[in-house]
Amino acid sequence: MKTRLFTFIFIGFSLGLTAQTQIPNGGFENWGNTSPGNADEPTSWYSNKTGSTVASIGPQTCYKETSNPHSGSFCARLETKYYVLAVVNGNLTTGVVNAPSQDKSEGYVGTVNYSSASDVRRMPFTGRPDSLVGWYRYTQATNGTGAAAEKAKVVAFLHSGDYNDPEIPVNGNHPDLSANKIGKALFNSAAANNTTWKRFSVPFIYTNGDTPEYIMISITPSDNQMTTAPTILGTGSILWIDDLEVIYNPDNASVVENEQNNFNVYNYENKIFVDLSAKNDKLATLKILDISGKVVMETKLTSNQKNEITLAAELVQGTYFYQVSGSELQKTGKFVIK
Repeated sequence: MKTRLFTFIFIGFSLGLTAQTQIPNGGFENWGNTSPGNADEPTSWYSNKTGSTVASIGPQTCYKETSNPHSGSFCARLETKYYVLAVVNGNLTTGVVNAPSQDKSEGYVGTVNYSSASDVRRMPFTGRPDSLVGWYRYTQATNGTGAAAEKAKVVAFLHSGDYNDPEIPVNGNHPDLSANKIGKALFNSAAANNTTWKRFSVPFIYTNGDTPEYIMISITPSDNQMTTAPTILGTGSILWIDDLEVIYNPDNASVVENEQNNFNVYNYENKIFVDLSAKNDKLATLKILDISGKVVMETKLTSNQKNEITLAAELVQGTYFYQVSGSELQKTGKFVIK
């Protein structure tokens, strides 16, 4: 039997962190932007109220929350709201919320204001971190026939030059700048309420070996961009977010556990073991991703037992990521096949 050597990297380990680039105001303690100007936005962050002309017409969706932050004095609260004839997804970003028209499919977050090309918002960032971590609470939408499917999203793009999300243009709403992407980290919450602070940790998946110039982060309580009322999801989703940061790991760091989730993920020869003996999560799944972020394996996990998964024989030498997720579980890691 071919033996595969795995080196698991602990996503939560932060040796040497102080010497690396971090996310400015990731704890949302400082509020009140001076340019373009909104006291209800965290410093270095923006909402639809300082977005493009059409986006800024919508209601306030970002708030300074003083009640029960995860740490410090404040956190950010984002709400999805109904406005006139449309639903405005709650939003907070380091870029610009752009709405070229009232067609939601044309909306995007970018580094350049659609209504004013001189308004460029790029957050400098030159590191290549292993993961994005943070803390959140979540309340699902209460209106709409599909409200039970509502999820929150936190996504970070490492890039050069300018960038847009979604990448693919719709009706010529923006240029395709996908070639500027260097890495991406994506967190989706479970489709369920979460009333207490919960930590998430997701890996950065790199598309090339370039050094980033900037980071663009977008946060929303409504992952579905086309959220409408009353037929598709709806209104009322609320996301509390706090203490965003990135984690760096030294080369060849070796550990096996993410202490935030008390279940084991480990390997032996060509198998991965996910021990859910003490976990009752019927939605738990395991994904294996290659270095480009492509899912190369996916399997459903069984609660209340140790899961033994044989890795696909076609997986070649290189770096891979694993993601274990479910209604309550969230664990990520990186391993190397040698």
